[in-house]
Amino acid sequence: MKNILFAASECVPFIKTGGLADVVGSLPKYINKDEYDIRVIIPKYKVISDTLQDKMNYKTHFYMDLAWRSQYVGVFELEYNGIIFYFIDNEYYFTGQTPYGNIYEDIEKFAFFCKSVLSVLPVLDFKPDIIHCHDWQTGLIPVYLKDRHLHDEFYKNMKTIMTIHNLKFQGVWDIKTVKDVTGISETYFTPDKLEAYGDANYLKGGIVYADVVTTVSASYANEIKTPFYGEGLDGLMRARSNSLIGIINGIDYDEYNPQTDPFIYHTYNRKNFRKEKIKNKRALQQELGLEVNDKKFMIGIVSRLTDQKGFDLIDYVIEELCSEDTQLVVLGTGEQKYEHLFRHFAWKYSDRVSANIYYSDEKAHKIYAASDAFLMPSLFEPCGLSQIISLRYGTVPIIRETGGLRDTVDAFNEFESSGTGFSFSNYNAHEMLSIIRYAKSIYFNKKREWNKLIDRGMEKDFSWYNSAKLYEELYERF
Repeated sequence: MKNILFAASECVPFIKTGGLADVVGSLPKYINKDEYDIRVIIPKYKVISDTLQDKMNYKTHFYMDLAWRSQYVGVFELEYNGIIFYFIDNEYYFTGQTPYGNIYEDIEKFAFFCKSVLSVLPVLDFKPDIIHCHDWQTGLIPVYLKDRHLHDEFYKNMKTIMTIHNLKFQGVWDIKTVKDVTGISETYFTPDKLEAYGDANYLKGGIVYADVVTTVSASYANEIKTPFYGEGLDGLMRARSNSLIGIINGIDYDEYNPQTDPFIYHTYNRKNFRKEKIKNKRALQQELGLEVNDKKFMIGIVSRLTDQKGFDLIDYVIEELCSEDTQLVVLGTGEQKYEHLFRHFAWKYSDRVSANIYYSDEKAHKIYAASDAFLMPSLFEPCGLSQIISLRYGTVPIIRETGGLRDTVDAFNEFESSGTGFSFSNYNAHEMLSIIRYAKSIYFNKKREWNKLIDRGMEKDFSWYNSAKLYEELYERF
């Protein structure tokens, strides 16, 4: 039996700002419990719901040195869905209204979290063989393990895995402050360790010191070795390429199941989608005040509204995109210019554009079920979950060929009658527009081909089972 500890800054159902939380919350459920005892440790944020906080059991507390400060470390425990979760408690660090705040505060907060994770282990009845760290917020765990705990018998054979969910976020701040808040010795702040471009970089520390580095798709693992996608760390990614592995994220097939989904208007499956799926479209058109019309091509977008997600391409051709035979349904928040863009077009074309500038899980499910196509023209996409959810719901993805999008959507080929979606390769607005028009022409003129596309997409299996097996193989390396 191997012991695995997931360390992360967020995890469903406790706290979520993005896909990281889904991975940390879902993956442990699918790992083979006969061979692995897998547990999760996250901060005990004040914003975790009272319902969940009330179920947590106090385990212990102690004081820990963080550089020159002495800090309280409380430990709580909760078993949820068969997994044991630990929560690090400290009101000074974890009281905010959101899990993340100003970067200079987060730098100290997650230094505290990383050091606490290692410090609580001897007092828990659990000694991990592997600590699986997620994103920059846990990047100092492999560093502290090497710096502080290498000579301590308890930590001697502990291994670390660093998973990069998005290389863009690295936890960067000036060296003087980081030295002060972490207490890590001067020798670690050199270009081959934590220093990058004159600053200290948490994620870089994790990548340098972890035994294995993984990221969330095979294509992204290759892309981040290049300057365009490498976010300044491409040289390091090339240097670590022997230990770099890409494993695609899965989705929870119980949560995202069109046959049992409580959020959608009409449930359906692979056998009856031809009759039943359209009912969701009509109901959503009605709910959003769009023209109720089967003959409109409905494009769904559920996303953070940022440049990374390709919204500058949409901005460039949105007038052509909102043509008379198309409806555009957008859900999400983000940069103001894109929020305004969609609000403006929803005002201008109220019968065909719906701008929902907020986030709602229920509304997201409805859009996945009702739309004909789902648009994801990302500049880069480490994994992406929306295209996988779309396939599950028989909504045809239109994607740019990058990262996890390329790995999960097979381009449609009408001559071979193959593929599960539509894709374009260059980051170019008119290339995107022409592939959308091509998708529309298949939808309107070759309905049988379109239905076969849906059928092949719904047949795909991107549940966590496949990815969990790959993680198990990885754990067996140690």
